[in-house]
Amino acid sequence: MAGGTEHLIDRVGCFTPKIEQLSELTAGEIGFITAQIKEVAQAKVGDTITTVKGGALQALPGFKEVQPVVFCGLFPVDAADFEKLRESIGKLRLNDASFSFEMESSAALGFGFRCGFLGLLHLEIIQERLTREYDLDLITTAPSVVYRIQLRASRTDDAREIYLHNRPTIPIPAGSNRSTNPGSRPRSTRPMNTSAPSSSSARIAAGSRPALPTSAPRPGVV
Repeated sequence: MAGGTEHLIDRVGCFTPKIEQLSELTAGEIGFITAQIKEVAQAKVGDTITTVKGGALQALPGFKEVQPVVFCGLFPVDAADFEKLRESIGKLRLNDASFSFEMESSAALGFGFRCGFLGLLHLEIIQERLTREYDLDLITTAPSVVYRIQLRASRTDDAREIYLHNRPTIPIPAGSNRSTNPGSRPRSTRPMNTSAPSSSSARIAAGSRPALPTSAPRPGVV
């Protein structure tokens, strides 16, 4: 329902543990369907499936689109492999809907793709699959996140937000008053005599911690 697509159902069944075909699945039952879905992106995890005729009017609550959080550029070492890279990335996208990409160009590296991943591990998996399964030699740029820039209202434009995927190479526009990027607020409880190493790690990762009591050797929050 979130994808807004319609597909013809070929069969319905369940696992017992062997495959057993059924005539229908009703409320509370767990099973599977085989449908004529050509792209995995059309079948999103957590989406609601209903019948075209007499189906549900509203989808079940709680569904959220999978959003990539880490971005990096993938460029072929040999410029002649660009089309091969395009085809390979397209094939990977067929069975990994959380992977996104768009074409980009670099003065130093030539033509490539700006790719989005769920995390650094996801990035390593995609890179390794492109290297092993499709025999590609790739240049990978440093991973980055999306920066949100809030622009103040001017005489010609209203206040708005823009998103930058590569902040070090794109200057912040004039008139911006705030720049933010994704972060986390972890909570760790540990003895006071072990708080120094964790504080050093937070500073290395461009983080900060609240002030800690130092009078008693009781657990503190970092």
